[in-house]
Amino acid sequence: MTTRVGILSDTHLIRPDDHFRYLVDICFSNIPVILHAGDLTDISVLDVFKGKEVHAVFGNMCHDSCRKKLPFKKVIKIGRFHIGLIHGMGFRHYVEDHLIREFDGVDCIVSGHTHQPICHRLYETLFINPGSFMGSGRYGAPGTYAILEAGETLTGKILEVPR
Repeated sequence: MTTRVGILSDTHLIRPDDHFRYLVDICFSNIPVILHAGDLTDISVLDVFKGKEVHAVFGNMCHDSCRKKLPFKKVIKIGRFHIGLIHGMGFRHYVEDHLIREFDGVDCIVSGHTHQPICHRLYETLFINPGSFMGSGRYGAPGTYAILEAGETLTGKILEVPR
């Protein structure tokens, strides 16, 4: 059986609004597990995912409401795979090398912070950064998110948030 996991990061919302709820419904409607890789800004952002299994970590832009309730990093087991979840702040170069030092023996590392979506394997580990869900940049770059599928194998893909 394959489990589908929705991944987002860097929502930077003071509170979830109707537009965010609408985008979440479109992107994650049939997804039972959600990973948020930090910079929610406020913990209330996670309320939009009621009824789903939700895992989140705090990021550098999070309010105290997040820092008090969420860990800096965590490992989630999905099927037979171990997924490391971290925001990943403070790394500018050789990001994967820094991230892999944070986790021992995981199959995938999910991070955020850079607003740059990535999905690739290195050192036999799948690295996913979903980018910024709400979009970023002054030129209106679209938001991005990722879908991870855990079945016989572990695969991921980056998708654009509909405009």
